[in-house]
Amino acid sequence: MRQSHLFTKTRKEAPKDEVAKNADLLIRAGFIHKEMAGVYSYLPLGLRVMNKIVGIIREEMNAIGGQELALTALQDRAVWEKTNRWSDAVVDNWFKTQLKNGTDLGLGFTHEEPLTALMTEYIRSYRDLPVYAYQFQTKFRNEARAKSGIMRGREFLMKDLYSFSLDEKAHAAFYEKAKQAYVNVFRRVGLGDTTYVTFASGGSFSKYSHEFQTVTAAGEDVIYVDEKKGIAVNKEVMTDEVLADLGLSRDSLVEKKAVEVGNIFSLGTRFSDALGLSYLDETGAKRPVVMGSYGIGPGRVMGTIVETLSDEKGIVWPESVAPFQVHVVSVAGKDGAPQRAAETLYNRLVSSGIEVLYDDRDLRAGEKFADADLIGIPLRVIVSDKSLEKGGYEIKDRRTGTTSVLAEKELLSRLGL
Repeated sequence: MRQSHLFTKTRKEAPKDEVAKNADLLIRAGFIHKEMAGVYSYLPLGLRVMNKIVGIIREEMNAIGGQELALTALQDRAVWEKTNRWSDAVVDNWFKTQLKNGTDLGLGFTHEEPLTALMTEYIRSYRDLPVYAYQFQTKFRNEARAKSGIMRGREFLMKDLYSFSLDEKAHAAFYEKAKQAYVNVFRRVGLGDTTYVTFASGGSFSKYSHEFQTVTAAGEDVIYVDEKKGIAVNKEVMTDEVLADLGLSRDSLVEKKAVEVGNIFSLGTRFSDALGLSYLDETGAKRPVVMGSYGIGPGRVMGTIVETLSDEKGIVWPESVAPFQVHVVSVAGKDGAPQRAAETLYNRLVSSGIEVLYDDRDLRAGEKFADADLIGIPLRVIVSDKSLEKGGYEIKDRRTGTTSVLAEKELLSRLGL
């Protein structure tokens, strides 16, 4: 991508009503556009990051046997009435509408009901189990508050996986696989050092559910962390009984603010009972399917990365999710030599399969560097008279700020070419 062709531009200020750090930086850097409170459009740079996050999650879900599908956003009232979750008194964040003939519809905020109903057409026998179905789908939630940028939206992308198992034992085995897959996801997107498996209420289906909480000052939750064991307890369930059960000492726990970036929980047979999802076991006896639910919001992950890894100059993307691998910046010099060298390098990298953003704009060096800091691509390659005189390119690590001069062969080797 040539930066001169990128229709988005950096901005000095975000909208005045934007209070979240993640949205402020992402708007100013040209990754997202604010449509209204809690509703954001993803621009080319932002969509590239989102797709990288989605790709990592997809790989981890497939690795544990997930099958991807895509369910509808429009929801049938009759299906949700079977679980008593159509009622606004039970679920207070529905977006609801009507067809022209007066039929009530909802916009899905989660998908336990419709997927369970769908599975009644495919699961009949113990031979049909297990099934681990997941999707990346836009959810709609009529949140009373939407002040955390893309970390709490009214319209947002979610990865939701639902497991359908023979019994509690089979469910528990998959649950542990899913827990490890989530640990893998957060490590791969750059949040592994600050994200804790956090014990939370299991509701009426199990003793505990597990949240994945990333420590950040922007967090709305309070957790208590045992840093040696690498686990945490949500404040909502922090009792002496829970601590004893988990083998934790109150003295070893540190209170921290955090944001929930994912959760996994057991559903038991609540939805399968209500919607008639059962199977015949080996003896011919009818049994209800045991279910679990596993959610990650890719947009929330993206916002959390910005909240936790940015600095005073802008965003600092981990390599795994950065919109581009390399940011080539040409600096005006004698007889256009840096521009010609930058063009040659850009074409060489692109032809070798490297993702490159090339700042070919006719701007002062200071403006280009400020934009590069704000956009946050991990590796910056500066082509200038000064670097060419030293026999190569100036390389700057966005995270550490360290610089070095590398010959083209050394640069290509660093990029794995």
